[in-house]
Amino acid sequence: MRHAKKTIKLGRKSEHRNLLLANQVCSLIAHNRIKTTLAKAKAVRPYAERMITLGKRGDLHARRMAFSFLRQKEAVRVLFAELGPRSSSRQGGYCRIVKLGPRQSDSALMAYIEFVDQPGAETKRETKGKTEKK
Repeated sequence: MRHAKKTIKLGRKSEHRNLLLANQVCSLIAHNRIKTTLAKAKAVRPYAERMITLGKRGDLHARRMAFSFLRQKEAVRVLFAELGPRSSSRQGGYCRIVKLGPRQSDSALMAYIEFVDQPGAETKRETKGKTEKK
């Protein structure tokens, strides 16, 4: 039985999965929003929120822990210089997942994962060609 085993496997070996999740978090840090499958978005969210928490701490040990997971100096710099201070007033829940429709090619459920405290415009949901009648 898999009691208390929360790892989402994504059909990959552990090394491949860890690198995939680290790259997804780095892309999320760089672009503030990424489009991916729903399963990957749900797997990325805990890691992204943990990185934001480390960015809020801001000490040397937190920086080294973030670098050991992310493995990209630029992503760690952005995390500690911009994202950590921007989310300092929030207690948790730094990411949101916005579900989209299925992908055309293989019908995989797609979603946006994005930071809640984004600078600029609010999120606009994509509509599927529906228009309102007046």
